[in-house]
Amino acid sequence: MRSIARLAAAAGLLSAVVAGPASAQQAAPLKIGVLSDLSSVYSDIGGMGNIEATKMAIEDFGGSMFGKPIELVSADVFNKADVAAALARKWWQNENVDMIIDLPTSATALAVMELSKQFEKIMIVTDAASSDITGKSCSPYTSHWTYDTYSNAHTVGSAIVKNGGDTWFFLTADYLFGHSVERDTAEVVKAAGGKVLGSVKHPLNTPDFSSFLLQAQASKAKIIGLANGGGDTINAIKQAGEFGIVAGGQNLAAVVMFISDVHSLGLKLAQGLIVTEAYYWDLNDKTRAFGKRFFERTKRMPTMNQASTYSATLHYLKAVQAAGTRDTKSVMAKMREMPVRDAFTDNGVLREDGRMVHSMFLFQVKKPEESKAPWDYYKVLAELPADQAFRPLKDGGCPLVK
Repeated sequence: MRSIARLAAAAGLLSAVVAGPASAQQAAPLKIGVLSDLSSVYSDIGGMGNIEATKMAIEDFGGSMFGKPIELVSADVFNKADVAAALARKWWQNENVDMIIDLPTSATALAVMELSKQFEKIMIVTDAASSDITGKSCSPYTSHWTYDTYSNAHTVGSAIVKNGGDTWFFLTADYLFGHSVERDTAEVVKAAGGKVLGSVKHPLNTPDFSSFLLQAQASKAKIIGLANGGGDTINAIKQAGEFGIVAGGQNLAAVVMFISDVHSLGLKLAQGLIVTEAYYWDLNDKTRAFGKRFFERTKRMPTMNQASTYSATLHYLKAVQAAGTRDTKSVMAKMREMPVRDAFTDNGVLREDGRMVHSMFLFQVKKPEESKAPWDYYKVLAELPADQAFRPLKDGGCPLVK
């Protein structure tokens, strides 16, 4: 009998050893990491606003998962791919982070995507824009939530060419995001019968656009396409005003622009610009309610990236709950199975290539006299359904798509 008891005890001990790590992992608090730009050119677009949006989603979900409070960690990547990769590795390898969200540039996103594959962990891109994220570089563990260079190029670019803006010159941020914006917009311009007369590349976070603007001015193109974002777009528009470019008959097209950019510029400078966004606080009752809550916490209305970060976090938490596990493949399957219905969008679907598709909106920035209240900046020109706004699944070159 004693021998049987000893064998049973040994078997129980072996079972505990085998099951221990998995049980401990399941018992650990669910942890979300926000990798953002907290100090540079894209901090207004995402930054602390993305961290606040993540907190709001956790609170709205109920604050806990598997009986433990959901934890949040955040860090500044300084828009450097090596910094983003080092932080992601530390979080996934040593700190039990379950999901990483945000990623402010395409280079940081692609670097962390490689680690996501290695660790088989979920990441959701809500800031970076390159359409390659769900194209040739797609990953089974990555979702691209807000917008991309394809969607913006097709909504803004095609609208401008149809209205007579058929010759273009690009001011392009000299890294993957800017190159993707120029590539995707140029394809739209040419397909619509327009011409690209040239382009000039500028470094990220450029304080002085004078030499680049002079080249654009000399091109005589009807449209100067701004293939950049955040502070670079703001500086380019301000300095174009000083050079009298618009007064001289050329027009600016901000392919990727945010309500925070309009706020920084002011309506006097920004009026008349055609922009595309996935979210605007004054679209409907849901967007207004979320915008008001966000404003109370931050004293600013949310950008589409900040509203998207809320949406993506909430959807992820709902998927974990529905799956009953934090297992990556199970959660990703639920994220694709469940529709996205929240303050960001009421018609979202996560595709096989990782692209979350939804309506995009074409807006025109109001004249100062048309604005009736603070942050009342846009009038709606059109709503583009997902199948018109985003690249068809078959055309992206994603190896996951059968």
